[in-house]
This record gives sequence, structure tokens and C-alpha cells, in this order.
Amino acid sequence: MTAAGLTMVEAIDLALARAMAEDPTVVVLGEDVGKDGGVFRATDGLLARFGPQRVFDTPISEALIGGLPVGLAAMGFRPVVEIQFMGFIYPVIDQLVNHAARLRNRTRGRLSCPMVLRAPYGGGIHAPEHHSESMEAIFAHVPGIRVAIPSSPAKAYGLLLAAIRDPDPVVFLEPKRVYRAVREPVSDDGRALPLDRAFVLRQGGDLTLVSWGAMLVETLAAAEALAEEGVEAEVIDLATLKYFDADTVLGSVARTGRCVIVHEAPLTAGFGAEIAARLAGEGLMHLLAPVERVAGWDTVMPLPKLESRYMPSAERIVAAARRALEYR
Repeated sequence: MTAAGLTMVEAIDLALARAMAEDPTVVVLGEDVGKDGGVFRATDGLLARFGPQRVFDTPISEALIGGLPVGLAAMGFRPVVEIQFMGFIYPVIDQLVNHAARLRNRTRGRLSCPMVLRAPYGGGIHAPEHHSESMEAIFAHVPGIRVAIPSSPAKAYGLLLAAIRDPDPVVFLEPKRVYRAVREPVSDDGRALPLDRAFVLRQGGDLTLVSWGAMLVETLAAAEALAEEGVEAEVIDLATLKYFDADTVLGSVARTGRCVIVHEAPLTAGFGAEIAARLAGEGLMHLLAPVERVAGWDTVMPLPKLESRYMPSAERIVAAARRALEYR
């Protein structure tokens, strides 16, 4: 069945319903995920369909929300946890780093931790403080955890199914700027998209643009602007940061020789640095210009009036692309 014209938040709801219908061990928990259907309504209707034994509200305690699924996973469940905003996720890190990520190693493979931690992230909706962080690199640094970030409704559906079916913990970060910004057909066929694989959204031979999540909007707009100047940019949606598809990125740069990495998170120690390091280590002989990074600034995410000044624009991406193209 194909559901026409779904938003990302509707596609996430659809994927959760599909996973719960197929597997009775899948449970959903978090603040307001039951009666209210989640702060963004990503769990709307699940309580009525699957009941309070499988969809339940938790107290306002992120440490509890992070720890409870570890125990559930150890007992054979596949919990899907919702954190309302990324700025509230930090109390969960202890549970993720010290327990969820280590369970397989700690028990020498006797137990795993098939949990998914969902969290809206990133700016662009004029939210208050602690609601717009983009700190994906923190989680990508932790051994034992996967990090996936969809950029569209169809990718959200397919990647979330893959995350739920994965035998180990997955941090699933949802760009809330895209939640209701676009609609596209989503096939409710239960097919997962592969984790650890990038998607080439646009082919080109002059330059490689690498990004993920909501920043694909500006990156694709920059590619369009460059095309008007006669520059064909290849656009790669990384989709999974941990473990990222280095082969696709290296293969593209081997053909183009130039690369611009775009992310919303602060520049310093952002995930773009990891990609740049891999290019320097494994693709140096293909590079015709230094790798450019276009990122957020090394500041706290500002309040709404300055939000647009913080987030990379298509103009900044085009300027970085021109520097890479003009380098001799």
C-alpha cells in the first residue's frame, strides 16, 4: 500500500505502527507519547491501536527514559523511546554510553540492546532555548551505537524500520524542520532502507556536496544555483553517520576531486571533521582542493531572531563551492 503525500512525522507514525503490528515485542515509551500522541504527534493513534501495555507515558525524567529501555531490551523487548527535544537528551547519555552501548560486549554476546532512541533535533522552527541543538557528533563518537538521520518522509519510514529491527542501539535523530515542510509518497510495505549506506540525491562530476538531515534543503538549493553557473555538483545524503558510507563519499570525490561538507552542528569537532579526516587519509591523491566545511558557529544555538544567521545558508555553501572550484 502506498500512502500518498505523507509528512515526515506521519511517515514516522506509520513506521512505528507497522513495526508494532509485525512484532509484539516492539513497545513505545516517552513523555506524552500515549494519550497525546507525542509532542509532535509522531505516535498519534498508537495507544488506541496497541493499548497501554505497549504504548505508555513516562514521568518527566530523561534519565529514567534512557534506562528503562535498556532493561526492556535485555528482557527481549524492542523499545522505541522518544525524547521530546535534543536539548533534553543529555541525562540519557549516561544510560546510553555506560549501559546500552556496552551490553553486547559486557555480556560477551549473551545479550544485546535492540533499542531505538528517537529525538527531534536541529533549528529552524523558532523554538526556545534547549530545543534546537544539533549534537549528533556526541553519539557518533560512542562505540556500540548507530546514528541515523533521515532527510525525507520516505527515508524516515524506511530507516526507522531498519533501526527498530537492528539488534543494537540506534540513535534516530529527526530533523524537525522537515517534519511538516514537505510531503511525498511513502509505501507502507514494511521495507526497511539500509543503514550505513548513503544516498546520492543528485549526480555531478565537478564537485561533491555531502550533508544530512534538514541541511539537504540548503545543499540541494546550492547545487541548483551552481548548475545555473554551469557547475554540476553531486549531492550525497549521508543518512547514517555511524557507520557512515565512506565508500560512496570517497568514490564521488575520486571523480570530482573537490568536496564541501555541510552540517548544522557547530564546526569544531562536528561530524564533518571525521569525513574530512577520512578524505585526507584515504582520498588525498584524488583531492584537487582542500576540503571545505560549512557548519553552524561555535556558539550556543541562538534564540529565534538570530537562528537564520546561525544555520548554514545556500549562499554560504555556494561560496565554499566556489573556493573549492577556484583552488589551484
